[in-house]
Amino acid sequence: MELSSLTHYEQAILVLSALVLFTSFALLAQSRLLSLINLFAWQGGLLAATTALVALVSQQYHLYISALLTLILKAIAIPGMLRSQVLDLKLHRETESLTHPTLVLLGGVALVIFCYYVTLPVESLFTVVVTRNTIAVSLANVLLSMLLIISRRQAVSQVVGFMAMENGLFFAAVVSTYGMPMVVELGIAFDVLVAAVLFGVFFFHIRENIDSLNVDQMNRLSEVDK
Repeated sequence: MELSSLTHYEQAILVLSALVLFTSFALLAQSRLLSLINLFAWQGGLLAATTALVALVSQQYHLYISALLTLILKAIAIPGMLRSQVLDLKLHRETESLTHPTLVLLGGVALVIFCYYVTLPVESLFTVVVTRNTIAVSLANVLLSMLLIISRRQAVSQVVGFMAMENGLFFAAVVSTYGMPMVVELGIAFDVLVAAVLFGVFFFHIRENIDSLNVDQMNRLSEVDK
């Protein structure tokens, strides 16, 4: 199907999908914690813009509240908390050494191709090309976030990967089904906020006790205890 045959709404959703996927790859390649958090904030802003666009087209006005919550939580509050914790823990000057970064990015490309392949049977159920692509992009965003968690050793990076994984699920819910019930969205938003606060408390306790947030060092400590 030609891009020019799509409506302006479908073209806008496709552009936003591409930008969300781009931020997932940028998260995967970024080694500085503050830049990683800034990219996560941009991804939250893109989700808020997508939700507002869906609200405008579908005339479901509760999605404007969801877009506002997404903007406040995922683009401002949670990145702000993570940024403050990184500065307080004096991690902002550290650069996380990536193991085989080229292989990780190639693995990300393979995951995107895999996602488009596994969604082929699902595509036949839909007639809108936007849904076909957005399901593949949402699944790719989840898998790329999992790859980010697996490939990193800093606990802060892994928390960002966990939050980005939730972004992929949220993007699929908004674009494919025009959003979840408001009660569910409020519950998820509250859970994500509580999780961010708890992660921050754990960061300070772990740093205070073992003077590092490196997961490998934590594993070595557990082996010594045995």
